[in-house]
Amino acid sequence: SLFGAPRGYWTCMCWDQSPESAFLYLLTEQLVSVSPQLREEAWRGFDALDNPRTGLLAMLESSRGWQQKGPSLESWLTCQLQHWLQAQPLPGPAQVSPLKQLQARALRVLAESPPVLVEPLVSIFQLQDADQSPLLTHVHQLHREGKFKEAALLGMKLKLQPGLDVEKMSIPLLLQDKVNLVERYVAGFPDLQRRLLALLDSWCQPDFDIRVVARQHPQVMSPRLERLSPRALSQQVLSLLERHGLDPALCPNVVTQRRLATLRYLCYKRLVEGSMSQENWTDHVQCLVGQDEWLQEELLRLLASPDNKAAAAQCALDLSLPEERLSAPVATELRRLKLQERAEAPLEDRRDGYYQPPISREDIHFLASWEDLARHEAELLQPGQVVGVDLEWRPSFGTGGRPQVSIMQVAVGGRVFLLDLPLLSQPTGGQASQAFCRLVSQLLSDPSITKLGYGMAGDLRSLGASCPTLAHVEKQLRGGLDLLQVHRQMRIADMPALGRGEARGLRGLSLLVQQVLGRPLDKAQQLSNWDRRPLSEEQLVYAAADAYCLLEVYQTLCREPASFSLSEDLAKSLRPGHSERSGPQELPRLQVAPALAWQVSEAPQVPARAFRVVCDNMLQGLARSLRCLGVDVLALGTDDDHRRAAEVARQEGRIILTSGLPYHKLRAQVGAGRCLSVDCSLKARQQAKAVLKHFNVCVTHADIFSRCQACNCDRYLKVSKDMMRQLVRLGSPQEDAHSTGDKADPSEDLQDAGDAPDEAPRGGYTSHLSCRWLEAADLQSHAPATLANGTRLQLARVPEGVLWRPDLRHFYCCSGCGKVFWEGSHLGRVTSHFSEVLNSAAGSQSRRTPHPTSPFCWPPQASPAFPSPKQVPARPASGPSSSPSSPRDPARQALQARCGGASWG
Repeated sequence: SLFGAPRGYWTCMCWDQSPESAFLYLLTEQLVSVSPQLREEAWRGFDALDNPRTGLLAMLESSRGWQQKGPSLESWLTCQLQHWLQAQPLPGPAQVSPLKQLQARALRVLAESPPVLVEPLVSIFQLQDADQSPLLTHVHQLHREGKFKEAALLGMKLKLQPGLDVEKMSIPLLLQDKVNLVERYVAGFPDLQRRLLALLDSWCQPDFDIRVVARQHPQVMSPRLERLSPRALSQQVLSLLERHGLDPALCPNVVTQRRLATLRYLCYKRLVEGSMSQENWTDHVQCLVGQDEWLQEELLRLLASPDNKAAAAQCALDLSLPEERLSAPVATELRRLKLQERAEAPLEDRRDGYYQPPISREDIHFLASWEDLARHEAELLQPGQVVGVDLEWRPSFGTGGRPQVSIMQVAVGGRVFLLDLPLLSQPTGGQASQAFCRLVSQLLSDPSITKLGYGMAGDLRSLGASCPTLAHVEKQLRGGLDLLQVHRQMRIADMPALGRGEARGLRGLSLLVQQVLGRPLDKAQQLSNWDRRPLSEEQLVYAAADAYCLLEVYQTLCREPASFSLSEDLAKSLRPGHSERSGPQELPRLQVAPALAWQVSEAPQVPARAFRVVCDNMLQGLARSLRCLGVDVLALGTDDDHRRAAEVARQEGRIILTSGLPYHKLRAQVGAGRCLSVDCSLKARQQAKAVLKHFNVCVTHADIFSRCQACNCDRYLKVSKDMMRQLVRLGSPQEDAHSTGDKADPSEDLQDAGDAPDEAPRGGYTSHLSCRWLEAADLQSHAPATLANGTRLQLARVPEGVLWRPDLRHFYCCSGCGKVFWEGSHLGRVTSHFSEVLNSAAGSQSRRTPHPTSPFCWPPQASPAFPSPKQVPARPASGPSSSPSSPRDPARQALQARCGGASWG
C-alpha cells in the first residue's frame, strides 16, 4: 500500500520534498527489515518515479547513516537501484544530459562513501564516463589517508590507472603483501605491467634492503616484509613474465640471479655430487654462461676449489676458459691435461647398483613420424593392458614457464616406445600431428587400459602446454593410476623402514623403485639436453628405464601389498578390469595394513607442548601445521643459512627438521636422533603427521591453537566485541578496517603454504585464569591499538563483517605479534585433518582440565567434534574482570574517555 500511494500522497507527507526523495525517505523510515517482498516493492516504487537517481542523491546528501561501518538501509537501497537500472533498457540521448548534471553531485557523495557503495554509485551514475579530474583527486585523497586498497579498487572501477603513478599506487600494496591486487591493477595495461616488472626487478638487486622502502612509507601499517624476500620476488617476476608474455630483458637482475643459482646448482651436481655426466654439464653451462663476463667470473670462482682441481680443470678444458683466469692448482692441472693430450676416460659402467629394465636395446623403439605411429598403433592401444607413461624435457632450472616436452615414453609388456614430440606435434594440423594427438587421446581416454605414472597431473599439464591440440588432455584421462599417491601413503604408514633410501639422497620415483624393487634409478641423464638429436644411447636407456620401472613397481605392489604396509585389498582394487575407473580422482583410496602399520618404539611419549623443534627454511608450511597443534617451533627465514638451524638446536635443545642436501651437514653437527629429514613431496599436514609419529608426540584437543601460528607465542588476551569495534574505530585514520576489504583473505586457511587463519574455533571455551580479558593497563595511553609491550594489534586484518556477527562474543589477540583471532569453524577442520594423531584418552582429560595458555580449549562436556551453536557454553558470570560488557570494565571506560564519551556501538 505504501508504494501504491498516489503522487499527491507523497507530496503531502513529505512537505517540500520531491516525489522521488519522498519515496526514498519514507522507505528508509518505515521499513527496518529486509525481506523478499521488500525488493519487489522497492522495484515497483522505482518504476513509479520519474528519476530515482535524483531521489537517491537527496537521501544520501541529507542522511549520514550510510557513512557508518556496518549495513544500512541506505546502502541496501543503493544496491537495489543499481540492479533495477541494469534491468532497464539502455537510456536514450534525452536521458544522458540529466545524468551528466547529477554526476558532479554523485562525485561528492562518492568521496565520503564506504567501499561497499563505490561500485553501485559508479554504475548508477556512470561515473566511468565522467570528467576524470575530480575522480583522480578523490583517489589521491584516499591514498593520502592510507586507504591504499580502496584507492586502487576505485581506480580500477573507473579505469583511471593510466592517469595514476603505478609505483605510488603499488608500493604500499606490495608492502602489505597484496600482490594479487597489484596484478589486477595493471591487467590490460602493458605499459603499467612493464613498469611494475621493472620495480620488482629493482628490488631483486643483490644488496637491496626492503626495509629502506618500508621506512619511506610509514603510513603503511603492519607491513609484511617477510613475504618480499629476493627469492619470493624473483618468483613473482618470472610469473608475471610468463603470464603477460613480456620481454625478459625488462628484469635483468632476476634473470642474472636465476642464472647464477642455476650455475651453482650445476657445479654442485657435477663437482660435489658427481651425479651429472661431464658431457651434460658442459652442454648446460655453455648455453647458460655464453659470453656473459660476469657469469664467467662466477664460474671461475666456483671452479677455484683445490679439492676439485681435476674436475675443474676438465671443465675449463671443455669450456675453453682462459688459463690466466684460473686458480693456480686448476691452471697447473689444465696444463697437464693439454700436454698429455689425454683423451677423455671411458665412461664408467654405472649399471651395477642401479635398476635395469628386463628388455634388450632392440626393444626400445624411437617413433618420429606418422608411419612409425601407424606401425605400432595396435601395440600401444591394445585393450586391457597396463602401460607406463612418462615425459622428458630439457630442464629450465627455474627460469620461468612450463617446459616444452621433448620425449613421451610409453612402456608396455616387453617394449618401450619413445615418441619424438618436436617432430610429431609440428606443424599443428599436419599428418603427423593429427596421428599423434589421435593416438594419445585414444590411449588416455580408454578406461580398459591402465595408465601408470608418477606425478601424472603435472606431466599431463606439461604435455598440454607443449601440444595445443592436447590442451585439455588431463580431463580426458580414464583409468589412470598415479603411483606418487601410493608412494605417499607408503611413507606415512612406515616412515622409518621406508626412509632409508632418503638418507642416501634418493627421492621421488628413484626412491620408490629402490624401496619396491631393491635398486634405485640411475638419474645421471635426468638433466641432459633432451632437445638434442640424435639422443645418446645413455639417454635412450634412461628414458626406457624411467617408464618400464612403473610396470614392475605396479606388479610388485599388486602381488605383495602387505610387504609395503598397504591394504591387502590393493591387488583387487588396482588390478586391471576390476572396476570402471573414469579417472585418477576416482581410484580407490589405499588403506594402511593394521598389522604392518608404523608402530611407535619403546621411547617415552612426548607431550606436544614439550616437543621443541627448529624447521629449516624450506619447511614453512610444516612449521605452521605443528604450531597449530601446540608444538614449540622456531622457523628459519627464507634468507637464513641452513647452519643456523644447528646453532639454534644446540643452544635451545631443539630437534632439527630439514630436507634434502642440508640434512647430511646438519645431522653431523647435532647428537644422534636430533635431526630428521622430512619428505618435501608430502603436503604440510602429512609431514606433520609423520614427524609426530616418528618422535612419538602425544597431541590432545587442548593443544590445538595453544600457539600462534604466525609467531609461535603461547600467550593471548581476550577482547570483547564492543572493545574490538572501538579499537578499530579509534585506529581507523591510520589503520582503517576497510583497508583490507570486507572479506577475509581466502588464502588465510590451514594450507601447505600461506599464513595462519585469523580464526578461532566457534564455540571454544576459554580458561579465564590464564587467558584474561584485555585491561586498560595492557594498552599504551597514546596509542589505544598498541599493547604496553609495544606490540601493535593487527586490526587491519579484521574484516568489517566479523565485527557485526551476532553470534560472535569476543576476540583473541596474540600478545607476541598482535594477530587477531575470532571464533569460527577452523577448529572443526583442524580436528578433522589431524584426527588420527589426536590422543582420545589425553584429549578427554584435556577437556576436563584445559591447558592454561590455550585460549581455544574445549568445554567440560563438549564432544571432540565441532560443537553446534546450541552446545556453546554460557558466558562467564559478569564481574569487573570477567565481563567486558560490565559498566565497570576499566578498559572500556578508558577507551570511552579517549573517544570523548563515544558510544560503544
